[in-house]
Amino acid sequence: MSLRKLHDPSQGPMKVVGFMSGSGTNIRKIVEHQKRLEKAMGSSPFVVVALFSDRAESNAPLIGKEFDIPVVIRDLQGFCKRRGVSRRDMGAREEFDRETVRALSPFGAKVAAFGGYMSIATAPIMEAFLAVNVHPADLSIEREDGRRRFTGDHAVRDAILAGEKYLRASTHIVEPLVDEGRLLMISPPVEVVLLDTWDLKREEDLLKAESLNQERLKERGDWVVFPRTIEDIALGKFAQDEDGNLYYSGTPIPKGLKLEEETP
Repeated sequence: MSLRKLHDPSQGPMKVVGFMSGSGTNIRKIVEHQKRLEKAMGSSPFVVVALFSDRAESNAPLIGKEFDIPVVIRDLQGFCKRRGVSRRDMGAREEFDRETVRALSPFGAKVAAFGGYMSIATAPIMEAFLAVNVHPADLSIEREDGRRRFTGDHAVRDAILAGEKYLRASTHIVEPLVDEGRLLMISPPVEVVLLDTWDLKREEDLLKAESLNQERLKERGDWVVFPRTIEDIALGKFAQDEDGNLYYSGTPIPKGLKLEEETP
């Protein structure tokens, strides 16, 4: 059996472009992890070479300024408005993504790290980059029909309503079906916290529960698993066979590598 690494470290540091739409906290954590590795080891196996945002009001310029990283902003809403089409027009989205790929080509990035990037990626992005997304749920949990249970924008809320006692964050390869890409890594469990005064049948209390636990998961899940996934791809630990099945250090991971303890 022949395995091909998602990144071969012998080719040098893996170049990453961070994709973001809003605050960019997940992208910031990847950059901070790179800087820690450089300080501790003298170098990092990956380098964030650029930031990209599809929203003019995102924090990309602030993060770029702080860490001296080039920033490319192409406002999707404005792009669609000038063409008189909806953001949901997938033809326009593909055109937008093709132009985005051209705008980012000078940086030579291999990986696109999606940290709070709210646009659905189309073929041009997936063909140009190994796109990796972080999602606030354990995507290895499936429905009876084999589809993933906690996908979409309200995965934390859905998990709480389903009675889950713990939450996890997952990293996966971005592929055509949203939140259905091949799993890479799943974070350690984060306990669901619910106040005794809350009644989840009340919309106000449900929103509070979702917000609190989303933030807890971001800090203890996303910020653990996303930087580690990028680092381990850069170190050559992830590979795939000729059928696209993923492996970690030579071991098959059909449902991702599940972490059981928090990374120090």
